[in-house]
Order: sequence, then C-alpha cells, then structure tokens
Amino acid sequence: MQPRNMSMSGVVDLAAVKAAQEAKAKAEQTRAENARQGGGGAVSPASLVIDVDEAGFENDVLQRSAEVPVVLDFWAEWCEPCKQLGPLLERLAAEYNGRFLLAKIDVDANQMLMQQFGIQGIPAVFAVVAGQALPLFQGAAPESQIRQTIDQLVQVAEERFGITGIAVDPNATEDAAPAEEQAGPYDALLEAAVQALDAGDLGGAVQAYKNVLADDPGNTEAELGLAQAELLQRVQGLDPQQVRKDAAEKPADVAAQIAAADLDLVGGHVEDAFGRLVDTVKRTFGDDRNAARVRLLELFEVVGAEDPRVASARSALARALF
Repeated sequence: MQPRNMSMSGVVDLAAVKAAQEAKAKAEQTRAENARQGGGGAVSPASLVIDVDEAGFENDVLQRSAEVPVVLDFWAEWCEPCKQLGPLLERLAAEYNGRFLLAKIDVDANQMLMQQFGIQGIPAVFAVVAGQALPLFQGAAPESQIRQTIDQLVQVAEERFGITGIAVDPNATEDAAPAEEQAGPYDALLEAAVQALDAGDLGGAVQAYKNVLADDPGNTEAELGLAQAELLQRVQGLDPQQVRKDAAEKPADVAAQIAAADLDLVGGHVEDAFGRLVDTVKRTFGDDRNAARVRLLELFEVVGAEDPRVASARSALARALF
C-alpha cells in the first residue's frame, strides 16, 4: 500500500481554544497532584506500549490523552506491512521515553473502533491528544518521516495543550505490582445497602456502598449498587413534568438535559437517556460537554457494560467526541 501522509496542521482546527486551555489546566493539575504525592506516577518502560480494545478505549486512550499523546497503531496479524511498522513504533515509544504512549489495536478484534476512525486499510496510525483524534499516516512510511510526524505531534501536544508526557522509571517492572490484599467480609455491608434501598434510605445505601468500595475499590457489586443508588437519589424530589418541560424548552441547558436523562433511565427509557446525552455532548463545549459526558458514563455503569445498548451508545459518544 502506498503511504498516504496527513499533515498535523489540522490540529488547531480540531481543538478549540477553550478546550486547549482546559486540557492544559488538567495536565498541570495532574503534575501538581503527582508532586504532592512525592513525584509518583512513573511507569515502567514496558508500559509505554499497550494493547487496547473497545471496552478499554475510554480509560486507556481518551482519559490518558490528557497527560500524554496517545499514538494508535491499527494492525492485524495477517498484515505484512503491519509487522514492519509495529516494531518500529514500539522502538520509538521506548526511545521517546514517555513523550508519547503507543496503543496497539487489532482491527480483527475491534471492528467497531476501525469503523469509527473510518479506516479503509492498514496499517493506519492516528493520535489522540486531549480527547482530539488526529490522523497521522496510513501505510508503511519511512522511519525518518515517522519521526518527523511524531516530533510534530509531541510539539503540538506541548504547545497547544501543555501535555508533556509521562515519567518513566527505568527500574520499574510490570511484575512489581503490590500483592493483592485478601478481600474483607463485605456481605453484611452489601446486605445493609440493599435493605437501605428497600427502605427508601438512599443516603444510607450510598454510604454503605462507599464503605465497601473504600476497602475494595474493584467490588463490582458495590460499584453497580452505588451507581443505582446515586441515580435514585438524584431524581428523588424532582417534578418529572417540570423537568421534561424544561428539557424541551431549553435544549441548550445542560443541567436540564442531564436531569431529564436521569428520569428517562429510571423510567426504563434507556435509549432515550443515552441519546439525549450524546446529543448534548455534540452541541456543547468545555465544562458543559464534560458534564454531559461524565453523566453518560455514570449511566453506563447503572445499565452495565454487557448491555448492547451501552456498546451502541459508547460508539455514538466516541463519534460525538471526535
């Protein structure tokens, strides 16, 4: 396949000034927080190259892109040019030492991501900076050309967004993870949360679930229960008729759309809730857009990642963000 190069000049058009300022502020906050914690956050060299799938795209790519440019390598096992380009990109990721993160995406296993990026052939290389998707090049390009493109990417990330990359600890290893602690006896707390829900004590249920998650952050039952309890707590006391009236009359009012989406979900209108917030993301910017996006992710937690309606809405959200 003949390489098709794509200029980085479009970055300015894709990223509004306000979004750039917010991304820069967020990066500065991240660095300040790491400094307060004693300079933590350094990763091992092996962590500079990751495999990404559709389920992890939000956390592994979109969220990480606020602190480091993420280069996406779309590849497949049967693709011979991919086998030449992949090792080169991995070597450059190590050489650039945290100035960019390489995310490898197997198109055979992630057809939805391939469609979202409009990829017609592989290898194809994109970047995501501060949530903005940028095409880099397609095909097996010469190393000098790839280096130039990555240099431009790193420069744009720093100058426009204040994103300077992540710290790398050459002595860190992937095997150095702390030993897992034995899970505590959470059955009683979970049962108490359920009983509080049944009794209408939403505040008690929320606190009970938070108590579990404080000791066991990965407890899926508590995560789901907390998401549901907080949703019920938010809609408690709302006037459904007034909320829907406000949402209909004020389409640009993000708070009104978020409240209506909560009511939609409680009422079982899952697609309506998701669609309302995706539409809100499309027509808003800055804090308003982020508020709608965050609430949509919270509603995903309530429904459950395995629900096909969540998968569909995640795709719609990705298209709206890009």
